[in-house]
Amino acid sequence: MTAFTPPDIAWGPLVPVLVVLLAAVAGVLVEAFVPDRLRRPVQLGLSIAALAGALVAVAALWGGVRRTGGTDVLGGSLVVDGPTLVLQGTLALLALLSVLLFADRLTGGEDAFAPSAAAVPGSDYEEVARRKGLRQTEVFPLLLFATGGMMIFPATADLLTLFVALEVLSLPLYLLAGLARRRRLLSQEASMKYFLLGAFASAIMLFGIALLYGYSGSVRFADIAAATSAPSGLDDLLLVGAVLLLVGLLFKVGAVPFHMWTPDVYQGAPTPVTAFMAACTKVAAFGALLRVVYVMLPGMSWDLEVVLWVVAILTMVVGTVAALVQTDVKRLLAYSSIAHAGFVLTGVVALDQSGVTGVLFYLLAYGATTVGAFGLVTLVRERGAGDVDGEPAVLGEATRLSQWAGLGRSHPVLAVTFTLFLLSFAGIPLTAGFTGKFAVFTAAVEGGAWPLALVGVLSSVAAAFFYVRIIVLMFFTEAAGADDGGSARPVPAAVGGGATAAGAADGTADGPADPAPVAATEAAPAAVATAQAPERAGTTVVAGEGLTLVAVGVCAVLTVVLGVAPQPVLDAIGSVAVLLP
Repeated sequence: MTAFTPPDIAWGPLVPVLVVLLAAVAGVLVEAFVPDRLRRPVQLGLSIAALAGALVAVAALWGGVRRTGGTDVLGGSLVVDGPTLVLQGTLALLALLSVLLFADRLTGGEDAFAPSAAAVPGSDYEEVARRKGLRQTEVFPLLLFATGGMMIFPATADLLTLFVALEVLSLPLYLLAGLARRRRLLSQEASMKYFLLGAFASAIMLFGIALLYGYSGSVRFADIAAATSAPSGLDDLLLVGAVLLLVGLLFKVGAVPFHMWTPDVYQGAPTPVTAFMAACTKVAAFGALLRVVYVMLPGMSWDLEVVLWVVAILTMVVGTVAALVQTDVKRLLAYSSIAHAGFVLTGVVALDQSGVTGVLFYLLAYGATTVGAFGLVTLVRERGAGDVDGEPAVLGEATRLSQWAGLGRSHPVLAVTFTLFLLSFAGIPLTAGFTGKFAVFTAAVEGGAWPLALVGVLSSVAAAFFYVRIIVLMFFTEAAGADDGGSARPVPAAVGGGATAAGAADGTADGPADPAPVAATEAAPAAVATAQAPERAGTTVVAGEGLTLVAVGVCAVLTVVLGVAPQPVLDAIGSVAVLLP
């Protein structure tokens, strides 16, 4: 009988991922064994410690990877090279900022998540859960599981691990998208759409993996790359399999025509989840796309170039044009994210070393700006006309663009910070967005894809219109019904309890108070929702416990630093931006 030979695993390069996944498992045990009153602080501390530990682990591995170029682990299933560390560090940082958004209690001691995810919206059970003050602290291990999958996704070196990582990062997001405290039906609809379309995209991707395996006889990226370099009678099988694989990845980045889920899911999901999903999912998916295009399919650059060019142009144009007509700030940012996916694709299509550096920098800059922008959206709230304990009742998020009118006068700090993020999205100089766009467009020109760069520049100019429109709305438009004192007055978070007393915190509406009967269908009794609608007057800004303010502040600093002095970061990324085969 042959003796068992234990595998030799290099655990060191896996530490960033292991820390996050082990903390996620520990978070599940916390839900089972820690008393209710202690779960939130324990889960919050565990999540912050795990993500901070992952950042430290990435920093500790940086020097060795810079000297050696990286290594493969787990028998070649994962590759830990420079781009992997950059992406894992970016994901850990953005997830850490997202944890602060998840944990903050903004109104009446309530966070953004439903007291009982399994309750039927508007049911007596949901009302009892709310009155008892139940909390969804399992959102923290779900975030950690998703982050762990995202950190594995761009490091994979075989197709099976790629698919497993995709499911690990996706399944928690499907659940998180349906956990909004208010507008429960809209949130559950978003979750269902994301799940069904995500499952469909995963099936297409799995079919592509099967075809690539049939072509090459292997699931390893290196073996498939070697097989594509030799002529074969199965070239059609290779082309179809590669396109189907790219469909799954393009779905995750929200590229056209696989973008239809993005605006609905971004609008319906709890805003902290939207921030996490918009920033981190793109980082992970583009990291995986880089490795597939540059490592697995370099011999097919001529065949896939047409597909990627068409997708990139459609993504930039459709995302920009659709954003021009949006009246909801979350949907506007969703279509903006689609346009930005097209900008990043120009760096991928460059097929040049500078393209890798540009894409990695752009993902860091875009991620920080996105988390900060959605963090500010969570702070802007509808204000009820009726006072509770001498203060106006705080309702749901004010996401209609018209509700942001006059915020520059009533809350200048928030308006200026949001303006900074909008200017970064638009690519205005001295912001991180400008440096990121300059990096990817320059790489595209160097790689011979100057028409893509031209379309990107024109799309950026057109996109500036709807970003500037919001700035004009905040600073130069009078708020509807505003008196001489401004459109709203600052409200402490504790006043949110008044919203409950006024009947607004029982799940009626979070986000836009559209004339459509969304609130009435998702609320407690329809008569209550109808009675509350006329009382909504103006907007206000809540401070919460300050966790969101910390996250937004860090994102603002990153947006400025990466725009004013980006060269050290570009040099650091460029020194390790070499993908191992």
